[in-house]
Amino acid sequence: MAKEPLSAEAIEDQLGEPLEPVLSSRRTATAQAQSLAPLGRTQQEFALHWTGIIAKTNAELAYQFVSQAAEAMTLMSLEDTEDWVVQAMDAYDKKGLFAATAVMKEVRDFVSQSEQKTRGISFEEVSGVLEIFVHGLSGRRLKLEPSEETWTDTGTLHLPRRIARFAEREDNYQLYKTIVAHLWAQTRFGTFRRSASGEGLVAHLDRFPDPVRAGTIFHALETVRLDACIERELPGLARSIATVQNRAGAIEYDQAWSQALERVREPGVTAEDLLSLVEVLWDHDIPDARCYQGILHPGHAEAVMLERMEREKQLLQMALAGMTEDGMIDENTESGSAIPPSAPKHFELRTPGEREQLPEDFLFELRLEGKPMSPPPEVRALMQSILQDLGDIPPDYLVAGGDGDYDPRASAEKRPEDVWKGSDHGEDTLLYPEWDYRRRHYRKDWCVLREMDVHPDTEPFVQQTLKKYHGELQHLRKSFEALRGENRLMKKQSDGDDVDFDALVEALADLKQGMEMPDRLFTRTHKVERNIAVMFMVDMSGSTKGWINDAERESLVLLCHALEILGDRYAIYGFSGMTRKRCELYRIKRFDEPYSEVVEQRITGIKPQDYTRMGVTIRHLSRLLNEVEARTKLLVTLSDGKPDDFDGYRGEYGIEDTRQSLIEAKQDGIHSFCITIDTEAREYLPHMYGAVNYTIIDDVRKLPFKVADIYRRLTL
Repeated sequence: MAKEPLSAEAIEDQLGEPLEPVLSSRRTATAQAQSLAPLGRTQQEFALHWTGIIAKTNAELAYQFVSQAAEAMTLMSLEDTEDWVVQAMDAYDKKGLFAATAVMKEVRDFVSQSEQKTRGISFEEVSGVLEIFVHGLSGRRLKLEPSEETWTDTGTLHLPRRIARFAEREDNYQLYKTIVAHLWAQTRFGTFRRSASGEGLVAHLDRFPDPVRAGTIFHALETVRLDACIERELPGLARSIATVQNRAGAIEYDQAWSQALERVREPGVTAEDLLSLVEVLWDHDIPDARCYQGILHPGHAEAVMLERMEREKQLLQMALAGMTEDGMIDENTESGSAIPPSAPKHFELRTPGEREQLPEDFLFELRLEGKPMSPPPEVRALMQSILQDLGDIPPDYLVAGGDGDYDPRASAEKRPEDVWKGSDHGEDTLLYPEWDYRRRHYRKDWCVLREMDVHPDTEPFVQQTLKKYHGELQHLRKSFEALRGENRLMKKQSDGDDVDFDALVEALADLKQGMEMPDRLFTRTHKVERNIAVMFMVDMSGSTKGWINDAERESLVLLCHALEILGDRYAIYGFSGMTRKRCELYRIKRFDEPYSEVVEQRITGIKPQDYTRMGVTIRHLSRLLNEVEARTKLLVTLSDGKPDDFDGYRGEYGIEDTRQSLIEAKQDGIHSFCITIDTEAREYLPHMYGAVNYTIIDDVRKLPFKVADIYRRLTL
């Protein structure tokens, strides 16, 4: 039976406590209570509930909410009204009370947005898939960021926060993909590439009487050129782009434009070639923009390119110097022989002839003293990035860095830690949401995370650990060797190595009851193919200082030596930080990195840092795990305590955010497990990880062996 609505007086009484800080004899909640009185009891309780929650953040914002609540609930469902409240709270978190109040007062604008929401799709919903999509395309790695405008600075693709152009969500998703492909093509096929004279696009456009109009004509031509480039290299993607544009409507061109576009579509045409066509089409109407082309910001793009070109020039020179020291000559060539480090360092690039075949996506050959080199993948990616910006690698880039050629202080001046200085978090930082259990919603882009390398430590910690646990290590190795060759017994087979007596008994019982006897009465052993990726997440908070830190490092040393026997893919990351604005993730070993002396030095270099913000770390490591193709994906946490950070990330708030991040990981098919030495962990770990997905170590000396045992159990 539905409850009776509350009277205006009763509502005003309940509003008194949360709104007390902003009420006075002249400012009461009477009008607000009267506006809520005609509504149903469910709506009234909804408004009172959220007034109390918002008042914990800001009483004035709660007052603004209850002033608009009746109108909002009349226009929207409670679910959409809740979204409206959360949007205002997000605005308060990021921009303060004024921005949040504006959201509250513009409830009708939000209603209009909600109508689009049902058919639209947001950046948050598709960013993960789009990242995988763009990483699959050739060229440098690109970041994706939500933005009010669609454009790229050649390092980041700025995408719409939401797309609701089409009636179907799938069509709007395809538009997202098309935009990503188009912006990628701008970076891949040289939209902002400097001309041979060294001038950028901005300088070229400024020569026209109206640079803005010149830029618009150029962009229309360039979009067609990029579509033609995509069609030649990725015809399937080109068909998808055409399909999206056809849904949005065909673009009409006059005769002059049609003739110009025939030239634009020809192979070998560059962005610079289009500038002459801008003058030809100057007096003609500019056709409508394609639905995916966005806008150009050549000034921003050139600024990013200049900074990157300088950095990559130095990085390439350093890499070439390292290659000469290593004598990395291609041993597969007839003339291949190591070049001694003292030899002169003359590099050159050779472009292959039409009939020559080079590895895919590597359209040049690097030579030293006439002999081919085999640059490692990271150097190859670096050279590809330089080629994208310049169209060639200038000779002065191909000078190995040495005395007088490269000043190592240039890179030393920009330490990884410096990225946290100032309000601009700089490059390579990632934003992650955080779950606020009180609001029952995420705080968008709340945590700023950055990956950093652990400073290697050359102390002989690994050697001492191996000596200390010599006997135990032999036992661990034997255990893992047994895992490697383990066979799984498959029962109820139609043929096999032995009789399945359990199946036989069941079959005889069925036969006695008049049923047909089944033929699956054998057992067969099957060699299990391991397809596992494991991520170890190591607590580096300040509370691990001392013997806990030693135990964690010893565990990793023993585990790495055991895992090398299995051949499973594994990665190790440490985590710490201070406040949501400085979440730090320390690379110790990546999935694509072999176990080496450097990894051992990083393990040795694991040092206690600051606090324990777990949710953002789990979200980022889950993201890395999702990029790995494996049948079984594990996230194993080594920690000494519960989530804790300086800015209120403790208690129920930290536990609920961590739990939510683990739920997200589970939805991605990642199995999470926690190993802790916190004796009070039984109070919160079952809630966070589940009843069987954690273990508590009462003696830290057992940690290395417990980790190995649990790993074996999880991967069986």
